[in-house]
Amino acid sequence: MSRRPAPSEHPATGGAAEVVGDRVLTLPNLISFVRLVGVPLFLYLFLVVKADVAAIVVLAIGGTSDWVDGWIARRLHQVSRLGELLDPLADRLYILATLLAFTAREVVPWQFTGALLARELLLLGSLGVLRRYGYGPPPVHYVGKTATFLLLAAFPILLLASAAESVAVAAGAIGWGLAWWGLVLYWVAGAMYVVQASRLVRAMRARRAGAAA
Repeated sequence: MSRRPAPSEHPATGGAAEVVGDRVLTLPNLISFVRLVGVPLFLYLFLVVKADVAAIVVLAIGGTSDWVDGWIARRLHQVSRLGELLDPLADRLYILATLLAFTAREVVPWQFTGALLARELLLLGSLGVLRRYGYGPPPVHYVGKTATFLLLAAFPILLLASAAESVAVAAGAIGWGLAWWGLVLYWVAGAMYVVQASRLVRAMRARRAGAAA
């Protein structure tokens, strides 16, 4: 029989975690909703009307607000299940949408996009295995949050390098430095999630074998 973690227990660690509520109308959730709206807005500005300056602003706001909702949630004790879903969802949508748009306009090479998409497929497979054994997604690790921050910081700088020739060299160097570090840490975090998932699966199989004996 599959084991679902109790409300006070984190699925990946089995230990005590911060109390998670069921509230929907919270300030952190509102910020996450606004960030989600920013994804189609960025795509419209960047791909349809070619308003690169406005697209840079939207990307910068989306990237810098990445840590705001989590900080406010902890500060105001408004951590919620919906927020735990919305925050990483907004991060991934920003990253994927930006990568695909940048690839379409040749701001980044397709190899870079492919490397990040391959990591997402790896994580998606791990999440599917965990769900089959009754577990939710693993906790967001600080390595993954750092990688996300670096990528979301790199994208507007890379766009600035593409749109403004006067700062192209400096912005390109900074943007690609952040982007490559973000890519490396993104894969490190993905490997850590796979290790966490494999440990949970082995533990569940051992419990099932013990119960059947």
